[in-house]
Amino acid sequence: MPSKKLTKSALLATIAQETETDRRTAGFFLEVITEIALREVKKNGEFTFPGIGKLVKQKRKARLGRNPKTGEKIKIAAKTVVKFRVAKAAKESVLGK
Repeated sequence: MPSKKLTKSALLATIAQETETDRRTAGFFLEVITEIALREVKKNGEFTFPGIGKLVKQKRKARLGRNPKTGEKIKIAAKTVVKFRVAKAAKESVLGK
């Protein structure tokens, strides 16, 4: 049976415990880090979480797709997306070598 997922509330409690602060301070730090990450991705196109990975803004070209229900060809417009690229160290830590 898989263990429960780490919710935001549980994450804040863990951060507060690990840093020996209260949940309110932990919440403030998490909020600030999130704001910085999103601002940097918007401004510079990427933000690196050291040892974890990178948030990267990437442009996708327009392309032809297919409606899975009818099989009809459809045009998919160009758009910008945000991707997360996992760092090699994080992959090795989670999956092993």
